[in-house]
Amino acid sequence: QARPRLRKGSLPPAPLTACCERTSVWRFYFKISPKSPNHTCCWIAYTAVVSLLCCSCAATTKFTNAVDIPVEFIEKNVKLRGKIHHVTEKGLEVEHIPITIPIQKPKHRGLLLVRLAGVELAPSGMVWLQKELKPSQMVWFQLLGREDLALECRVLVNKGRFLSVCLNEEILRQGLGRTARIEGLHHDSRLYWKLHKRLLRAELKALKKNKGIWQEESFSERVRDCISNNKCVQTLKQFVNWLRTYI
Repeated sequence: QARPRLRKGSLPPAPLTACCERTSVWRFYFKISPKSPNHTCCWIAYTAVVSLLCCSCAATTKFTNAVDIPVEFIEKNVKLRGKIHHVTEKGLEVEHIPITIPIQKPKHRGLLLVRLAGVELAPSGMVWLQKELKPSQMVWFQLLGREDLALECRVLVNKGRFLSVCLNEEILRQGLGRTARIEGLHHDSRLYWKLHKRLLRAELKALKKNKGIWQEESFSERVRDCISNNKCVQTLKQFVNWLRTYI
């Protein structure tokens, strides 16, 4: 069908008007030729610019509270950079350090409570963390979930320029904890089983090498425990203590 000709001074139909306005906008920002047939590259460039602006805003935002972190960051398992301040029984107290300098400095210097996801930490594990993690040490923590004011994370520590160690796996590899459920991730998700398998492998290495909590007692320690728990020996001890009271 032939297109109807427009008279001078008359406006085109609504869809054509919107198309003309959109083309003029693209021509203003990207200097597109009026005869350009393909606008796909324009949409790609526009999306890239918008995503770049969003990333730059996120990179300059300093989070001082776990509640301030957007839900999208947790759903996409974003990695954040931080500085260690304290190692407590509840977890790691980390100061979030943005990739770039914040545009507006926060009024309060808050610390984020970061927990090692998928790890049931033993008391010896907390002592090990206090020795290994130095104050003001930089770490990366990958957001996996959020529970109240605590963040369930996968914590990475740089060991040299090209090597990083996952603290969650290293704790289990040293036999200083047990594998637990990864809070925050769906049990059926692919990422959950990927991380859970890594944790199980690290725990299995400690179990095979008898490290930490998996360390077997020596023969002399077992004999000593058997003797101390023997009823005859306990009765003899009580008799000796009774004699001492009357001597």
